[in-house]
Order: sequence, then C-alpha cells, then structure tokens
Amino acid sequence: MKSPFTGKDMKRVYEKRSWNFRGEQFEYYRLSWCCEDTGESFTTDESDTAGFVQVTNQYRTKYGIPYTDEIIEVRRRYGISASKMSLILGIGTNQYRLYEQGEVPSVSNGRMIRSIMNPKVMLSMLESSKNLFSNSTEYEKIRLKINEVIENNRTKRMIEKYEVARIFSNVRGAANGYAATSLDRLKNIMLYILEKCGEVWYTKMNKLLFYIDFVSYREQGTAMTGLAYKAISYGPVPDRWDKVYSEFPEIIQELRPVGEYTGSVLKSNTNADTSLFSDAELKIMDKVCSSMGSYTARALSELSHKEDAWITNKEAHSYIPFDSAFSLEAI
Repeated sequence: MKSPFTGKDMKRVYEKRSWNFRGEQFEYYRLSWCCEDTGESFTTDESDTAGFVQVTNQYRTKYGIPYTDEIIEVRRRYGISASKMSLILGIGTNQYRLYEQGEVPSVSNGRMIRSIMNPKVMLSMLESSKNLFSNSTEYEKIRLKINEVIENNRTKRMIEKYEVARIFSNVRGAANGYAATSLDRLKNIMLYILEKCGEVWYTKMNKLLFYIDFVSYREQGTAMTGLAYKAISYGPVPDRWDKVYSEFPEIIQELRPVGEYTGSVLKSNTNADTSLFSDAELKIMDKVCSSMGSYTARALSELSHKEDAWITNKEAHSYIPFDSAFSLEAI
C-alpha cells in the first residue's frame, strides 16, 4: 500500500491487540500500514475483517457456536431457505441469512443451530412450527427431506467421522487455524498445487501447504486445509502427512531414486474443483504457488528454516501456533 501523503510504499505492521467483543477481551493481531515519513497508520476493510474473524473464531470456539460455513451447510443439507429456517427456529425474519453472512449468533441461538445438525432434532423443531406454515405442501416437502436425511444419516455420518478422524489430528479450533476439517477441500487444495506447480516432492508439498495455511490465517483470520503443523528437523510439516498423501486416489505417489536414497513424488491428472473456494482463497493459493512453485524441495525447505514458526518450535518438535503467521518472512 502506498502512502496517501508521500506516494511511497508503506511498511506492513502487525500488532498484538485486545478487542472487546460482547463484554469479553480477546487478543488478536492487527494489520496496518505505516507511513514512515508522517507516522500515520492505515488499515483496509480486508485487514479489519481479518482481525474481526480472529476474535469471533475464539468466541465461537469458547461457546460452541457454529462457524459461518457450518451454518450455511446445515440449511442446505435440509433444502430450506434462510427465511424458512428463521421461521422454524423462531429467531426472527431472515435472521438466519445474517448469520450466513458472518453475524455471530447469540450463545443460545448458536447452540440451537448446532443442535439441529442432528436431523431428529431438526424434525422436532419443524413439527413444533407446523402451524406457522401457510402452505401445508411446503411443510410436507421439508418434512420428507429431513426424513430422507435421517435415513441416510447414520451410516454416512459415521463413515465421514471415521475418515476425518484418520486424517485430521485436531478438531476445528486454534490448533488448525479454525479451518473446517473437510477431506474434499483438502484434496482439492493439493490438486490445485499440482495443477499449478506440476509434480511435487513430499517435502515441497509439506511446505506449500504450510505457507498456504499460514498466509490464509494472516490475511483472513482462518486457515484453509484443516491440518495442524509440527516443527520437525526438516521444517514445518502437516501432522499425519503420510496419511494425507495416501488418502486420495486422484493423487498419485511415485517412488524415485534421489542419489543414494529414494523419495516420493506426488502428481495428478485431475483438475481441482475451484468452486469449493472463495475468490480470496484462490488468490492466496495462487500467490503461494506463483512465488514458490519454482523452488526445489531443498530450497523451499531451507527457506522455511528461516521462519520463526519453525525456529521457536523445532527443539520440542511441537505444534506450530497459527499466531506465527504474523512473523512470516518469505511471503
């Protein structure tokens, strides 16, 4: 960003601050740009939103309030409009739509929304609001859809829960940058990397995923893959990375000799489904792939060794906190 006073490039500044949200203090990192000639600092709508998301993610986690994407998904799962969902839950006309746009529900409303992720609870809520429907056909259509979800739910949800637990070592929260634990999103992030960078060695994929997640957290307040990261001898790596790379048939693993050793290369002929990602997320993935995609695995590993994220956690081989995103140097 250029200074409106001098036209010169301004310095990015990250400051740890406290935000009072609903009567409680939450720490977050504020991004601003400083004009070194005048001492004035500036923020953008995007940087202010990223700070707000950092704060509200902590609040949602503390009180068990669903995240925005979960609020959207549960309504779509039952095939109900936002206005009808508001009617069923008794939370005011179109209030549900505001929650889908990022407004944080009250604790009571948030927990009620979480409860209807169970389709039997949702059916009970629908039956309680039956007399509010002016059209019995519409009520019956919703009832049939919920019953269909109930029929398909038990086996499907158990399988999904098992598969997610095998890959993701942490539930959604601070340890994984508050990202959704979605196998589909994770697969397509890796497919996007392979599409943009060509075949990639394990070590390089580890580092590209790390930078995508931590840049996303820095710029949006939320990571992308749902993975947690550890600092090991060879740099930051996703936890359970061996399971991650063998999970998806669309991603091919090939063993190749590297001097006296044998290494693994990842490649794919499948294009990523970019509809799963926002424009901002695609921009972040493209930024990382464009700036680091030409690096060799060794060069990218050496680059990651200069990051505080790795340096401060390498001795204990501990999980890397996502607050480390605000000290990234390479990008």
